[in-house]
Amino acid sequence: MLPKTSIKNIQNIYNEFPKQFWTLITASFIDRLGGALLFPFFTLYVTEKFGVGMTQIGLLFGVFSVSAMIGGMLGGVLTDRFGRKITLILGLVASALSSVVMGLINTLDVFIIFALVSGIFSEIGGPAHQAMVADLLPDKQRAQGFGIFRVVFNLAVAIGPAIGGLLASKSYLLLFICDAITSLITAIIVAISMHETKPEESGETKHESIGQTFRGYVEVLHDSTFMAFIAVGILMVLVYVQMNSTLPVYLRDFHGINARGFGYILSLNAGMVVLFQFYITRKIKDLSPMPMMAIGCVLYAIGFSMYGFFASYTAFLIAMVIITIGEMIVSPVSQALVAYLSPENMRGRYMALSGFNWMVGFAIGPLLAGLVIDYIDARWVWYGAGILGLITAVSYLLLQNKVAGRQASKGEAPAEPVSPDT
Repeated sequence: MLPKTSIKNIQNIYNEFPKQFWTLITASFIDRLGGALLFPFFTLYVTEKFGVGMTQIGLLFGVFSVSAMIGGMLGGVLTDRFGRKITLILGLVASALSSVVMGLINTLDVFIIFALVSGIFSEIGGPAHQAMVADLLPDKQRAQGFGIFRVVFNLAVAIGPAIGGLLASKSYLLLFICDAITSLITAIIVAISMHETKPEESGETKHESIGQTFRGYVEVLHDSTFMAFIAVGILMVLVYVQMNSTLPVYLRDFHGINARGFGYILSLNAGMVVLFQFYITRKIKDLSPMPMMAIGCVLYAIGFSMYGFFASYTAFLIAMVIITIGEMIVSPVSQALVAYLSPENMRGRYMALSGFNWMVGFAIGPLLAGLVIDYIDARWVWYGAGILGLITAVSYLLLQNKVAGRQASKGEAPAEPVSPDT
């Protein structure tokens, strides 16, 4: 039973945010739960069903990422032009249909072709979701709101992989079906319970054509501070992406750890975020963001490299603890900076391009790891991740002056990472 002080703190947090925010939180948890059932076991499914190596897996992730870039850019335009709600619903329905079809395809060539199509449609809703969070909350609450989403998402991830591991042992198709059902439920909740949050358009943008909205991406590309931040983020994602793409296959093929065992490792990651995210962000909320990003990447370097140096399940769990601490530092700081750097009238397009570091990382990271595993030495995936993590840490430190210059030009400090006053 929770102490009265804990219940009061929870009530205070709930009352500080609008009801629409909590509706979006609930819907997003359901959708995230479906993804958490499926995604950690995706590489296991493809390698077992189609009998391919990690190089082919890398190519498949590349196809997904390229199509996701297209879908994200389209979603950013739709979000800014037609609104958050309709774009989010469109993305959820498309994602549900894609999931079912992918679970039924029996040939690799068709699977890859459909991956290209599904990647476009399933990523349309991403910018809309992020923009809706930013719309619903004022500047001072926005970072904390993103932090709450992060805790809720990871609560789903703490539950999902363990359940997914059990379902995968019976039938991988069950994972695809469950993912589709959760996306449809989320779409229904958004359609019935959410109102449109897109700010009123100014006279300058009210009659803007789709082509003009697309051309707005040129302005985003000219934002040197934002683009430098995205470029360094790609290096970070090249390291982090190995957790959900390469690691499950590596642990299975080289250390005999099955889907259920890997599910427990991911559940440890998510459980730590749920329990300790607020504590860590309280500790770092007044510190400069770029050094915090650097520290997080050093922890990534240590944790991921351990998978190459050690061979026991206990060591693998310890490595995940270290990686997760780094993640709890990096993620809220990074999200707060993206929200801070995004102008209101271009929020969807900034949010779309902010996802490019993940898309490019997914396009390149698994392919490079697959080539190393298939043709060199699997341990070098993790040695390389350690080296790249250190390079990324130095790169974030070099961005310190750019971010400070942006603050000075705006005459204000950037949004802090999550800083809950509980």
